[in-house]
Amino acid sequence: MQIAYRARDITEAHIVAGLLKANGIESHVGGHYLQGAMGEIGAAGFSNVHVEDEDLYPARQLVAEYEASGRVTQAPQRNDNKPNSYARWFLVAVASLALIWLNLR
Repeated sequence: MQIAYRARDITEAHIVAGLLKANGIESHVGGHYLQGAMGEIGAAGFSNVHVEDEDLYPARQLVAEYEASGRVTQAPQRNDNKPNSYARWFLVAVASLALIWLNLR
């Protein structure tokens, strides 16, 4: 078996495996047990879609068409720092209250 596709995560690997299966190419998704190596954080780059040697070229063609169609999308990037700014203000307020309380004693 050969690697036809290196996925970002296990979900993407299964989507590509389903695409291949719908087109008559049997595949195997590897990397299930490696996903939990980092706990609840989704580890990237450990999921691969394997196909038989004779199916490698057609599988890679299908994957290339799939990616070119724009169906593989990147996760939206969050540029807002609202949670971080709220945490900073909360810590400043707690520190200020602690200093005031220590000065009053």
